Amino acid sequence: MAAVQKRGGSVHALSAHRQQLSKGKIAWKQRVQRLHRDLANAFILYTNYKQYHWQTYSPGFRDLHLVFGEFAKEVLESIDHLAQRIHVTGQDLPAHLLEAMELARVSAAAPPSTMRAMVEEADRNVRVVVKELREAANIALDHGDQGTVELVSRLIAIYERHQGYLRDILSKRPGPQLA
Repeated sequence: MAAVQKRGGSVHALSAHRQQLSKGKIAWKQRVQRLHRDLANAFILYTNYKQYHWQTYSPGFRDLHLVFGEFAKEVLESIDHLAQRIHVTGQDLPAHLLEAMELARVSAAAPPSTMRAMVEEADRNVRVVVKELREAANIALDHGDQGTVELVSRLIAIYERHQGYLRDILSKRPGPQLA
């Protein structure tokens, strides 16, 4: 204690500093856990999009097949970006498919029934991903994690575009008809 007081500090200041460090570690852990969840959500969304891509059938086969293929490609790229962000933080990535499934808020695709059901399910899932990413961005912003904020903002823009396409497909506008 005398050493602390000689350096101009106090036991109270040292305790406050330790508490601040502890809060910082908890906040960092919270941000990394959100990135893990976002990575898991993206992985499940990717596999769902691939399933829809493979299971698409007429009417509207070509258009929907291409849309889901494009969406899957974009999500696959986002998975790499999220994984790189987690890696940059020095944290381990979710290492197993079962771990990703436990972390994800997105449900695995149901067995195909109708094209409309697949598109509705895709729409529900991408809305979950956008909501989760917005929450992650807010947490990162609250803690001054600009790198995560920028990454998540770019991903939100991609997924919001998916939402818009799916919403248009589900509307009664001219285009591919869903059974």
